[in-house]
Amino acid sequence: MLRDPSTKYRPFPPINLPDRQWPSRTITKAPIWLSTDMRDGNQALIDPMDAEKKTRFFDLIVKTGIKEIEVGFPASGATDFDYIRDLVRSGRVPDDVTLQVLTQARRDLIETTFDSLVGAPKAIVHLYNAVSPAWRKIVFGMTKDEIKAIAIEGAKMLRDCAAARPGTDWRFEYSPETFSTAEVDFSVEVCAAVMDVLQPTPDKPIIFNLPATVECATPNVYADQIELFGRTIPNRDSVIISLHTHNDRGTGVAAAELGLMAGADRVEGCLLGNGERTGNCDLVTVALNMYTQGVDPGLDFSDIDQIINTVTYCTNLPVHPRHAYAGELVYTSFSGSHQDAIKKGFSARERQNDDYWEVPYLPIDPADLGRSYEAVIRVNSQSGKGGVAWILEQDKGLKLPKRLQADFSKHVQALADQTSRELDADDIWQLFQRTYLPYGGERLQLQAYDETRAPNGERIFAGSIAETGSVKSVSGRGNGLISSVLAGIRDGFGIELEVVDYVEHAIGHGTDVQAAAYIECRAANGGTVWGVGIDEDVATASVRAVLSAANRAG
Repeated sequence: MLRDPSTKYRPFPPINLPDRQWPSRTITKAPIWLSTDMRDGNQALIDPMDAEKKTRFFDLIVKTGIKEIEVGFPASGATDFDYIRDLVRSGRVPDDVTLQVLTQARRDLIETTFDSLVGAPKAIVHLYNAVSPAWRKIVFGMTKDEIKAIAIEGAKMLRDCAAARPGTDWRFEYSPETFSTAEVDFSVEVCAAVMDVLQPTPDKPIIFNLPATVECATPNVYADQIELFGRTIPNRDSVIISLHTHNDRGTGVAAAELGLMAGADRVEGCLLGNGERTGNCDLVTVALNMYTQGVDPGLDFSDIDQIINTVTYCTNLPVHPRHAYAGELVYTSFSGSHQDAIKKGFSARERQNDDYWEVPYLPIDPADLGRSYEAVIRVNSQSGKGGVAWILEQDKGLKLPKRLQADFSKHVQALADQTSRELDADDIWQLFQRTYLPYGGERLQLQAYDETRAPNGERIFAGSIAETGSVKSVSGRGNGLISSVLAGIRDGFGIELEVVDYVEHAIGHGTDVQAAAYIECRAANGGTVWGVGIDEDVATASVRAVLSAANRAG
């Protein structure tokens, strides 16, 4: 890399728009959406989709609720032409969905393009030619007048071809290609010339697509370009301004959002952002960004995993695990502090009096996209007590007291360090059982017990407890069941414990409910030990918890 990149690269010139309005606006309604997955997205694939994959992708786009779909470039060859002809005849196109096709401004290409759509009740024909200085000078060697003449001639061909085929309700889209690197006033001049030929009306507007063919500036510059175009294009009420952003600078979504704030009406892009180079605008991200602001995008992504599976099958491209909204890990926290905040957020939702979503680190409820809460918190060596507690609560219904969470997290940390991998729910449950619950290797195991009350009100515990294979009868007295069990363990096995805290709760509902008991004790050496008991009977659960603590102390 150059130490002085200014010797090779120039900053993009800003737009002179001192009274710009878009920065104070917000997005309050959904735009018109156009999917170009089957055209722009398909041309960017190493192995373009065959007819079966195109059909599967088309059905997915329709299912999401997108009503305008660019299905190909029919003049590019027999593959696209034949597929579009078959699609028109197939009956797969719903009445409220409009097919769009792309063409360059050449008579033979435009004729072929119209022929591919014969029989369609309605369709959009998309014409384009590049207008920016670099393309005029380097690619075409043409003047501004010559570039504008191409657009005018192309518009005349659209008009004449549509008139010759009155069986279809034709609409037109024109792109001053490379708009983002062209002079805005020249783009307006070319588009106005196209309008003079096609004569759009408010009832039948023309679509002007203003592409960031190559993203060369910050998103605010693109917004300025869009706002300036909208202010200066004649007969604005007969124009639909469409955005087609690319992601060369990594801000294609941001540019589209600011472009909407600047007055655009329509967004073109691909599901999950496929496209040439760094990709097209990601329609999923833009739509769900709106959704998290309380704006209905009019699209259905309630089964995000089905969308991902279909897109990856059809494109043979993976979805990054950190991809916004769709990635495998985007709702997952490994960090202990993050996990604790998320756990508290879900707990707070159980107490709140409204439905507004407010969970730290989760800008959207994963359940709205068909994701379960099981993957929200996952455990590795970076995880903390809150994440471990969350998994046990979600998976087993255990609500560990905070100090028990801290005690158990040390064991989880040790196992994560030892295995050097993520721990799943089964790993954590097995470790919890080995640490606190009877699993066959502990010193003391409860066989049976009785509880009675003495004439003076004391509780009497009489139990059979196995100690490393041999069964021993023990008894103890106290003012309650727990204190009497502690007395019996002290007298029978010499284990001295003092209760610091005790918590119990039900697990589940109805006839299958169980009880969980947690006891924190101080041992003879001054250290703290925890015990856990689970049983259908709450009293037995508390006895098992005391024995669990005794095993850890002894």
